[in-house]
Amino acid sequence: MSPVPEQPKPTRLRPLWLALGFVLTGLGFLGLILPGFPGTVWFILAAAAFAKGDPKWEAWLLSRPVVGQMISDYRAGRGMPLRAKWIACICIVVAVAFSLGRIPVLAGQVVWVLVGLAGVWFIALRTPTKR
Repeated sequence: MSPVPEQPKPTRLRPLWLALGFVLTGLGFLGLILPGFPGTVWFILAAAAFAKGDPKWEAWLLSRPVVGQMISDYRAGRGMPLRAKWIACICIVVAVAFSLGRIPVLAGQVVWVLVGLAGVWFIALRTPTKR
């Protein structure tokens, strides 16, 4: 039997953290079914929001079969499987390439490419590879 998490002290921000957690969880589940839309990052952010809003919802999210393992691996510093890193980097490159033409201003295009490069850099070089 798992221990019951402590209830957080009531704050005015608690409902906002909970709402953010639910929105991020929804985006995460969309990422599980939509190709090219990563879900892991949304679940990690949702767990962080739930941790500040209500630990019961955080525990629920961590108990999900696939999702809970991804969040636990990230929190423990175990990183991502190599295949997932490749898929994430390719998705970023494809998303940036397809959306670049829709940005009418050159400065916006440059910023968008830099954001994409930062994402690839973080995943490829800063995120540990899980063996």
